[in-house]
Amino acid sequence: MDRSPRRWLALAALTLAVLIVALDGTVINVALPTLSAELGADSAQLQWIGGGYLLALSVAMLPVGLLGDRYGHKRLLLAGVGLFGVASLVGASVHSTGAVIAVRAVLGLGAAMILPLSMAVLPRIFDQEELPRAIGVWTAATALGMPVGPVVGGWLLNHFWWGSVFLFNVPVAALALVAGLWLLPADPSRGSAGANPRAPFDSLGTVLGVLGITALVYGTIQAAGQGWGDPVVLSTLGAGVLLLAVFLRHERRFAHPLVDLGLFADARFRWGAVIAVFVNFAVMGILFVVPQYLEAVLGNDAFGTGLRVLPLIVGLMLSAAVSEALVPRLGVRVVVPTGLLLLAGGAFLGGTAGTGDGYGFTALWLSLTGLGFGVAVVPATSMVIQSLPSERTGAGTSLLETVQQLGSVLGVAALGTLLSLGYHARLHLGGLPADAAHSARESVTAAGAVAERLGDPALGTTAHAAFVHGMDLVLLFCGAVALLTALAAALRLPRRTAAPGPAAEEVPAVVAAAR
Repeated sequence: MDRSPRRWLALAALTLAVLIVALDGTVINVALPTLSAELGADSAQLQWIGGGYLLALSVAMLPVGLLGDRYGHKRLLLAGVGLFGVASLVGASVHSTGAVIAVRAVLGLGAAMILPLSMAVLPRIFDQEELPRAIGVWTAATALGMPVGPVVGGWLLNHFWWGSVFLFNVPVAALALVAGLWLLPADPSRGSAGANPRAPFDSLGTVLGVLGITALVYGTIQAAGQGWGDPVVLSTLGAGVLLLAVFLRHERRFAHPLVDLGLFADARFRWGAVIAVFVNFAVMGILFVVPQYLEAVLGNDAFGTGLRVLPLIVGLMLSAAVSEALVPRLGVRVVVPTGLLLLAGGAFLGGTAGTGDGYGFTALWLSLTGLGFGVAVVPATSMVIQSLPSERTGAGTSLLETVQQLGSVLGVAALGTLLSLGYHARLHLGGLPADAAHSARESVTAAGAVAERLGDPALGTTAHAAFVHGMDLVLLFCGAVALLTALAAALRLPRRTAAPGPAAEEVPAVVAAAR
């Protein structure tokens, strides 16, 4: 097959798009103290600056995938990039907390259009041989934003005003938009290869899905501040579960459902999705605790912390190339469990950390974790995409991204609770005034500030030890999740990758069109 050299430039355009989304997910975190000081945002408003983005991202993915299948992946993807750029431009010039929350919600909507549809475009550009490498690059771009976001945000805030964390996205989005218009293959004519645009839209399913996901995500966000036993949290989560149960019942009966549950009948999609969800759960848990450890315990600033998480990304990028070569020889049933075992080993090693361990030990187990992440997630994601029919790639990738997003949200919330339990169990506050003790219990960062204000180095020492204990519990739990997932993968995955799905049939023509 004649492979167009422009396919890699097209991948670069997609990478730019997902990179700004990944950066924006974390870059705002370092700006929260500045927003609090300059806009007078209270803790609840600060929570919704992040939560509004997360909520919009989570609820919009499912309908976006179906719309992409019907009306064109490229059209909606580039519309999402354009929306992201415009919202970022507006965000750089607003002057109230409410406006910032609204802008973040629109950014979440743009991100929901970019993430699944950029993945859906990949099998239309790359053949089955090169698809794993392209997925590896795509995955690395999404993961890179997690540690690099604070680096970029810290640098911008050190040199410019707070709106620069939004303005930074604008030229990148503009470049991604121009590159996408020029390099991405045109969408097929309506009805020729995609889903039927004249089929009735699943409006009831969309409403049920959006409300159910909204309730779950909202309840989880509220649990972080109110606790899991709060009546509002419990009722909201219960309503979310009930709505999603009704949603699934409706989807089984509707002729043109929002979510094609039949995709789960294919073992490649079913087990690839399960593995991807639990791999991301473990990695998100690691990335939840490690930056806090590097900053609050080891004493790095936001910029230095972001740099020190990069060994995980380096491991991911190296392993993506390795997994591409290994899968044809050994099969996914060997490669994916091996990656999960490496991931578990890295997490278990990190779970032995003590307050006296320096950064070198952290870099070691982060590198091992990154290697395992790439070896496991790239073949699993590739297997999912190869299982999708050509007319359902948008809906399929949206479903994959949605369950991953929900798993990450719920997982990080649960792991945050585990971290808090471990931290409080080892934190000794005897003799402190009530208000100082209350502040120290909130976080290790707050405890450090109290210790400095009171001139009490013993409090700082016990807070660091307590946090490391909580972090170790989280890492050990993540390692156990990866280990159990490795066992399931070894038992359930096919020995060899099955024949490519129908999406492969259109690859030669589309690659030629991408020249």
